[in-house]
Amino acid sequence: MALNNPAFSRNEAFSNQGAVAVAQDMSAQQLQDIYNRPATLPDREVMTVEDTIQKSAAAFGLLVVGAAIGWITMQSIPFLWIGAGIVGFVLALVNIFKKEPSPGLVLAYSAVQGVFVGGISAYYEVMFPGVVAPAVIATLAVVGVTLALFASGKIRASKRATKVFLIAMVGYLVFSLVNFGLMIFNVTDDPFGLRSWDGFFGIPLGVILGVFVVIMAAYSLVLDFDFIQQGVRNRAPKKYAWTGVFGIMVTVIWLYLEILRMLAIMQSSD
Repeated sequence: MALNNPAFSRNEAFSNQGAVAVAQDMSAQQLQDIYNRPATLPDREVMTVEDTIQKSAAAFGLLVVGAAIGWITMQSIPFLWIGAGIVGFVLALVNIFKKEPSPGLVLAYSAVQGVFVGGISAYYEVMFPGVVAPAVIATLAVVGVTLALFASGKIRASKRATKVFLIAMVGYLVFSLVNFGLMIFNVTDDPFGLRSWDGFFGIPLGVILGVFVVIMAAYSLVLDFDFIQQGVRNRAPKKYAWTGVFGIMVTVIWLYLEILRMLAIMQSSD
């Protein structure tokens, strides 16, 4: 495996960006109708916070197991984690556009994306030693702080903020497409493309964008938490807890990959 080949770092988070954008757009425009329906279900058949937490723990457990496999096999079986990234993107689309949430598909997505995350993390660790640990810690910190602020009522989702978020996501996806195209056609040979260009005060554009994307991912988490809160409050059917779990999984993976890339760009610019 040629670890010096920049192709492996050219589209590591692009599929997750698209999945987040589509998933959040769907949540904002379609799933609210589900929550607004009159609730006539017995207690055992409606969404609860405790049940959603248990389902989330199972999904994250599979993610960690998959990540361990991807990490261990990164150099010996490189096609495994690369293929897992492609399969994960397909599963994300299936979960997004499926009318009814499927526990099996959500868990499969978590496991497969875990292999991809573990493999690309190991790749980054080889190219930029010491970058993975702070990326994991930073991701956990952002998720923890966002959850704490949401639980305390200090931050909430709003229609205006959601519209701004979706517009920003579209803009970032367009930038990612342009950047990917420039690298594919060898307009730039830098492994991070336009992200390596100096921005303000010599700070790489990728770092500036990284901060912006972390803020977007944090708001995406707010939307995920709000989805679950509204589902519990409106006594939505229990199965829709898996929709909330899937949203959180997509967002957390996207957040981690963006932080990982941002730290790698910072290290490469030293």
